Amino acid sequence: MRRFSGRYRSSLIIGLQGIRARKLRTLLSMVSLFLGVLAVVVVQAGASIADRAMLADLELTSGVDGTRTIDMPANPQAADIVIRSVHGRSDAVASLTVSSIIGEPGVRPVNEGGAPIGESWGGGQTCFPDGHCEDMSSGPVGEAVEVRLTALTGDIRTFRPFRPQSGRWLDFTTVPAMAPRLVLNREAAKGFQQHRVPAEMRVAGAPTNLTPQFIGVVDDGDTQPHAYARLDELTNWLPAAGLANGELRVMLAPPTPVEQVLTSRLKGAGVDMYPETIDSHKQREKELKLIRLVFFSMAGLVLLIGVAGILNVGLATVGERVEEFALRRAVGTPRTLLAGIVLAETLLTGLLTAAAAIGTGIAGLKLVTTLVGDSEPLLHNVQFPWEAGVAGIVAGIVAGVLGGFVPAIRAARIPIATVMRA
Repeated sequence: MRRFSGRYRSSLIIGLQGIRARKLRTLLSMVSLFLGVLAVVVVQAGASIADRAMLADLELTSGVDGTRTIDMPANPQAADIVIRSVHGRSDAVASLTVSSIIGEPGVRPVNEGGAPIGESWGGGQTCFPDGHCEDMSSGPVGEAVEVRLTALTGDIRTFRPFRPQSGRWLDFTTVPAMAPRLVLNREAAKGFQQHRVPAEMRVAGAPTNLTPQFIGVVDDGDTQPHAYARLDELTNWLPAAGLANGELRVMLAPPTPVEQVLTSRLKGAGVDMYPETIDSHKQREKELKLIRLVFFSMAGLVLLIGVAGILNVGLATVGERVEEFALRRAVGTPRTLLAGIVLAETLLTGLLTAAAAIGTGIAGLKLVTTLVGDSEPLLHNVQFPWEAGVAGIVAGIVAGVLGGFVPAIRAARIPIATVMRA
């Protein structure tokens, strides 16, 4: 064991001496290998950042992985059971989503159907608690914006981590306000920036119009105009049953006793439920693997070109050092040590190249985030992924082994008789 350790140290020391003695050739080997290792680093870094960004976007729209969701038909009985079950809970949030129009009364919104701003999907109907419905498409188009209004029983950001844009989020610890406070998403905020809209809100099922107050803007990943409000502030103007004509969902953080209690009550009432566990990473895993495979294949081809370069330089170096290696064999140097000397040089060259490529990748990412980080949410507070550094080191080691294997075998096979030429 000691003998092996001594040989290993000797290989490294002689390899370092060889690198110092042939600086130009070492530099040429690093240049030929640099682009290949850098390609591996960039691909791994890009894949890691894209992976996290994709999952972050999915968390905005669907929810954090592991969250339990229960969807059900929206009806007054189901809404009453859900609200009573999750009231005052921080590990469960219910959301009731209905259509709402904010703006001039008696006019059609500029984005009928809750379409993105600048589009129109046609109007629907507003249904009132007494059972009658009115066509929402009646009247001329005016200064009004249609949004999807979601009434919340608690802070949904535990399950869907919205990105704040301006203002503040809903505060569920204060006394409910008579004028419902709304937090808009980016698409809804764009509509109110483009149109001078009076603060009058028509909610499907409400007998009278409400006067909302806008308090903030968030990025929720939704391309449709969306607004969020406290359920207890909306129920100052209409009963919760009046909101039960849209979408009804419960989000829970397992393990929580709320789920068992809630499902038992809903089953007892004969309500159909659709429970699901959010697993966005699993859903996109195949897609991410395919993307990584394609880009890593391209990076691998570039790396092989670098390996060919370091192989050529290594063979040329061994050819020039034939007499040196033969003399070492003549004085008793084992063949394995000769092979280790050559392999150590290529391995050290690969590691130096990996360090240069990783440093370039870190500097490049820092430069990109400095220049365009403010305009691209994807690059906000992004850090160089450690997986890219590991991939660069592995690529450098693999390139060093592949590029030095053949020269090492050639050096080990040099006969002792070659020394007679010197």
